[in-house]
Amino acid sequence: MTKQKKRMIWGIWLFVWPSLIFYIYKVTEPMVSLDGRWFDMISFAILMCIVSLFPIIVGGTPIFFIHGISFAVFLHFGLLVEIVLTQLAVMVLLVKLRPGKEQLFRIPANLTLFLLTSIIGAAIYYLFGGSHSDIESFTLNQQLPILGYILSIIFANQVLLHLLKMYMTAQRERFFSKSLFWDMLTSGLTIPVGYVLYLLYIELGAKAIYFVGIPFVTFSVIIQNYFASQKTNNYMQMTSNIGHKLTGKLNVKEVLDIFVQEISKLLNVDYAYIYDVMNTNETLTLIRVMGDTPQGPHTSFNLRKFQGISGTVYGGGEGLFYRNRSKWEMVLPDPSLPHDAESIISVPIWRNEKVVGVITIASKRKRAYEKYQYMLVEILANYLAVAIENARHYETTKQKSERCPLTKLYNYRYFEEYIQHLFEDMEAKGVQENHSLILLDLDFFKRVNDTYGHESGNEVLRELALRLENTFPNDLAARYGGEEFVVLLRGKGKDEALFQAETIRRIISDEPFVLKQHISNGGSPITVQVTASIGVATYPNDCDDPRELIRHADRAMYVGAKNNGRNKVATYEKVIQM
Repeated sequence: MTKQKKRMIWGIWLFVWPSLIFYIYKVTEPMVSLDGRWFDMISFAILMCIVSLFPIIVGGTPIFFIHGISFAVFLHFGLLVEIVLTQLAVMVLLVKLRPGKEQLFRIPANLTLFLLTSIIGAAIYYLFGGSHSDIESFTLNQQLPILGYILSIIFANQVLLHLLKMYMTAQRERFFSKSLFWDMLTSGLTIPVGYVLYLLYIELGAKAIYFVGIPFVTFSVIIQNYFASQKTNNYMQMTSNIGHKLTGKLNVKEVLDIFVQEISKLLNVDYAYIYDVMNTNETLTLIRVMGDTPQGPHTSFNLRKFQGISGTVYGGGEGLFYRNRSKWEMVLPDPSLPHDAESIISVPIWRNEKVVGVITIASKRKRAYEKYQYMLVEILANYLAVAIENARHYETTKQKSERCPLTKLYNYRYFEEYIQHLFEDMEAKGVQENHSLILLDLDFFKRVNDTYGHESGNEVLRELALRLENTFPNDLAARYGGEEFVVLLRGKGKDEALFQAETIRRIISDEPFVLKQHISNGGSPITVQVTASIGVATYPNDCDDPRELIRHADRAMYVGAKNNGRNKVATYEKVIQM
């Protein structure tokens, strides 16, 4: 929320709140004398304050169970006393919630909201003929004002809260929400108890407050514990779902991206940092970040053992959990954390009984995390460790099945499957695109192996693969077998393919290959000249099937280039015209 809106809330409170309190003080009089009943009012106040210590938070809205007690106070002592005690209970609630500096505007907002709710409820009560004499009968005249008061309190509270949320977020909010359900449920349970408290107070005096107060407090504790357990169960289910997402067949980058994305949904995370341990020097290297670092957006840096919070977690092998900056800033100054970070959770990532990384999350809010949330991050760290190991194993296995181990280019199996899928996709979509294929074979490559050794031949193949990757950075290059290589030019026709083939022919023939591992006399590197014969075929000009594209390029290379003196480029179109 903008600072201007926060100042507006404070301004409205400073004007409206004291004015309404003073007006109500002037125009209302308790229907019963307060002389000698100060102990009773203090007892009611204590009960309301105790109950306000056990709120539940639904959709960011605190709900506490004072409606029944404030109802009894209103019926017996009148509006002014009910307002004073309710405002006191709200203050206790806000102290319990301890809003941070950025959330202080909630103090005047909540005080004003409850003040207006009390006034609206009282107005409806008086409008329906309600009074503050003892109500012991259940006639319509006696119960109608009570029913109106109850309904108006619930409705006014929700409407005012709904309007406040829309003002703060500048967005449309759902009126029928989970918080509305819980507020109506708790009000429906506590207000009848409050009416019983009112009736017992008439008969027993202050004793009734303590008789009913104990089950009231017990009810508040039970509801809070129930809601907390449900909330924890929901968090556990969400954590489990994140674990399932992480352990899928993904690469390491996808695993890290999903982890950062999901943990920011699960918890109040403004900053997230994932570090990897560099085994060479035992330092932490930042490999993924959400939010900025003090050095700038998405800056990578290293931490030593016991340097800052993350370095201390790495060095000690145990997690750290802080609720606000004052707890850790002086003890563990951390250069990796922004100046506005308050709440911190940092846990080690274990694999094979060794710390292999660190997860650190931070929030700008004080007391943003609870102990059970720290435990959830520990569980997620275990999921992440397994997911990264699986992803790395998957990537290694995938690379072995798709890549040539010598040149690191794709192998022939992957290349053929890729072309097959490409044409199947085109057929399924009903589209037709130009695709060209360049197939090259090194001339007299056996002489290189026989003269300089197979290691030198491997050097030529690796260097050729590097030249192909540099020449065709956006196209698919593969080692098709032996000294044969192929390049698929997607979306490119015959003329462009012919130009590219001639370019690579010159790059091979005009730039000598350096051999460092040759078997010739002397240990100095030597250079050799290598040439290639190249064939080009284009779809749909030269074929109707992907397998024909490879075969026709192969024929163009042998018939048009090899048989015509080598170190040439030939197209399938010209070969069939010969």
